[in-house]
Order: sequence, then structure tokens, then C-alpha cells
Amino acid sequence: MSVRDRLVSVGTELLEEHGLAGISLRSIAGAAGVSHGAPRRHFPTYDALLAAVARRGLEDLGTEIGPALAADDLRAAARAYLAFARERPEMFALITRHDLLEGAGGNLREITGRWFADLGATLARTTGRRPTPEEVLALWSGVHGLAALTSRRATEPTGIDPAAALDVLLEWVS
Repeated sequence: MSVRDRLVSVGTELLEEHGLAGISLRSIAGAAGVSHGAPRRHFPTYDALLAAVARRGLEDLGTEIGPALAADDLRAAARAYLAFARERPEMFALITRHDLLEGAGGNLREITGRWFADLGATLARTTGRRPTPEEVLALWSGVHGLAALTSRRATEPTGIDPAAALDVLLEWVS
């Protein structure tokens, strides 16, 4: 594995173990077994390294939701999104931090933009009508909001299964 790939892998592991506030260039370099200056040879900034870690997370999430969207299975795609947020909350938090990662590289918006288009196409095929961009964003926002609440365990006190709430949300679009 190249040093660059090792830094991204270790960064991913540390992020998921300690959260964004618990990692730094120095901690990633140390855990990767390289000098504290080595990350700068592969990433011009700390944010560029975070963008590479986020890209890996987005690729992982894409592996989960992509087949469901391609099969026009909105429920499976939404459940995969929810499961990713629940199982990998720190990565989920990072990949949704466009404010932090903007301009850092990784072409992250290329991935999420493609998902937005895929979601719109899936909605068109499953509902028989072309949704407006606002309708697509409303659905994504609903699913994302539930995933964000789930990732931070905010739904637990309600006693409501987030997947059941997701089913209610998806009934509105079918």
C-alpha cells in the first residue's frame, strides 16, 4: 500500500474511532508509521487529507446505495443510507460537511451530484412522472434528516424505529 493510501486508510480508522475532533495530521502520521511531515508530501492541507478520507466514505456509501437506486428500489436505497449513518456515524458526519471540505479536493460534489441525479431518475421511473428538483431535494432532505438524527442516536428516546419512520416518509412519494 502506498503511503498516500495508508494515510487515507489510517485517517478513516481514526476518524471512525475518535471522531473528527479527535484526529490530526500528526495523529494520522503517527498511526500510519510515517514522519509527521509525510502527510504534507501527499496532501497540501489537512482538509485535503480529510477530503480523501471523505471520498473513501462516499465511495463506501455509494457501494451500498448505488445498486438499490439502479434497481429503482427507493426503500432499499434509503435503508442503506440510514444503516450507513447508524453504523458509521463519524464518517457520515464528515461526508456531509461540505462547508469544511469545499475546495479541499476529492471531487466530492461529483459523487453527491450524481446521487441527486440518480435519485431524480429513480423517482421518475417509480412514480411515472418527472419530479422537480425541489421534490428530489425534499425527499433527500427527509431521508438525510432521519439518518442524521439516527447517526447521533437522537431518535432513541422516542422509541420509534427509524426504519418505520423511513417507511412513512417513502409512502408519501409512492
